[in-house]
Amino acid sequence: MALRPLFITQLYQASLAADRGFEGFNAELEDACQMLAAEDQAGRAWCKAHGYGGYTSYASLDDLPQRMTVFADLKKKLDRHAAAFAADLAFDLGGGRLRLDSLWVNVLKPGAAHSGHIHPHSVLSGTVYVATPPGASALKLEDPRLPLMMAAPPKRADAPDTGQTFVYLTPEPGTVLMWESWLRHEVPANRAKAERISISFNYGWR
Repeated sequence: MALRPLFITQLYQASLAADRGFEGFNAELEDACQMLAAEDQAGRAWCKAHGYGGYTSYASLDDLPQRMTVFADLKKKLDRHAAAFAADLAFDLGGGRLRLDSLWVNVLKPGAAHSGHIHPHSVLSGTVYVATPPGASALKLEDPRLPLMMAAPPKRADAPDTGQTFVYLTPEPGTVLMWESWLRHEVPANRAKAERISISFNYGWR
């Protein structure tokens, strides 16, 4: 008897921390995120209207790589990781390629969370982590088959990640996580005493 894994959900995980000059680069990213949180009035108004506990540039700024050099440098790094992930996923892109469609800042206050969601109209989505103080939220990933499981029993606590219904990942500064955009995910409540800062992104096929 043998088990044959089918329809695997792949998660791409890498780190920028080994890159030359990472500490200075990450500090510059953090400063840029905090500056946007302080100066982006439209973004702060959107967060207040939608109950976002902190700041995100998601609905207010769509030109961060053109606006600030540090985000342009980040885009170059992410482009390389996205290309590597696409190759691992055996994507046949034909005459097109994956292009960064959006890049946005997230500054999550203590106690705040981001409920479960997917990223429609994209191929790959992900996050790079800038500040993850002790107690900062993990990323919670959901088995995409969950709505179809109906009367299935729960999984044992000692089941491997491949058999769990939810997987929690605790990133560090510089961690890059990437997944196919249909994968549902969320950020549980931030238990840190300081802000959790990350930069999320989407890639589309053009």
